[in-house]
Amino acid sequence: MGLAAWTVVVVVLTGASLAVGARVIPLHDVWAALDTPDVTNSNHVIVQTLRLPRTVLAVVVGVALGLSGALMQGVTRNPLADPGILGVNAGAALSVVCAASFFGVSTFYGSVWFAFAGAALAALAVYAIGALGRTGATPVKLALAGAALTVFMGSATTALLLAEPEIRADIRSWAVGSLAGKDMETVLQMSSFVLVGTLLALVCGSALNALALGDDLARGLGQRVAAARAVGAVAVVLLCGAATAVVGPIGFLGLVVPHVARLLTGADYRWVLPYSMVIAPAFLLLADIIGRIAVPPNELQVGIVTAAVGAPFFVWLVRQKRMVEL
Repeated sequence: MGLAAWTVVVVVLTGASLAVGARVIPLHDVWAALDTPDVTNSNHVIVQTLRLPRTVLAVVVGVALGLSGALMQGVTRNPLADPGILGVNAGAALSVVCAASFFGVSTFYGSVWFAFAGAALAALAVYAIGALGRTGATPVKLALAGAALTVFMGSATTALLLAEPEIRADIRSWAVGSLAGKDMETVLQMSSFVLVGTLLALVCGSALNALALGDDLARGLGQRVAAARAVGAVAVVLLCGAATAVVGPIGFLGLVVPHVARLLTGADYRWVLPYSMVIAPAFLLLADIIGRIAVPPNELQVGIVTAAVGAPFFVWLVRQKRMVEL
């Protein structure tokens, strides 16, 4: 029932996303644009060419980031784990900007492989740095290493954007996380990678429950710890790399959504993962709608809205529930 309720929320926000913007379009016009589009009707053209791809993209990216955040927290047993905090998004973004700056790569299929490589290398670098010392890769050390590398890679990305004036303006908007300006073909191309990552993520539920008990106990229960972590890592790279290649680095979403899911379901990852998969698109759709109407006639990129709205909520969440460990 909870999953059904959140699915209804996503459907309602999807309708709102198609109707709300610089021009408010009546719902009957939205439905007509989807059912029997008329190329001579400006409202239908706006829905079909601008808002429908943007809305579908928000849903797909929300699924990707919500699942990847829950996976990272489960695999590392770190409540602070998030693709933004542990440098995965920043690594993918830096790699995509390098591809555009040095090799002239501008298509999705050209960028996504750079994004995968950047996400994987960033994750390995954060873990290697966090594992230094006698205490190993503790949650705090991983978070600090991730924050340091995120700042470094973010600075490098900004430097490349400033040094390359010929890079298109939409790349600069992409660098702060934006859903605007994408066509349906790009969304469908990205969706194939997200679908594979989603399937890999959903089969990890039982393994993550075992890992939550500790590596030794998980092995005693017959769990292949290294294999489980490897599958989770591949899923995270697919989900984060594909999402970042299209919309840029959107932080915070993967951090808070799994905690909200745990408040609703408990610690069982067989429920946390599906709940994260539906809560994150709802949050991202709402953030995008807020960004469209907050500063008319302009709009705020969704990455800015998620950070501004989500950070205080996360602080409140931690203070209320005292979630200091998983």
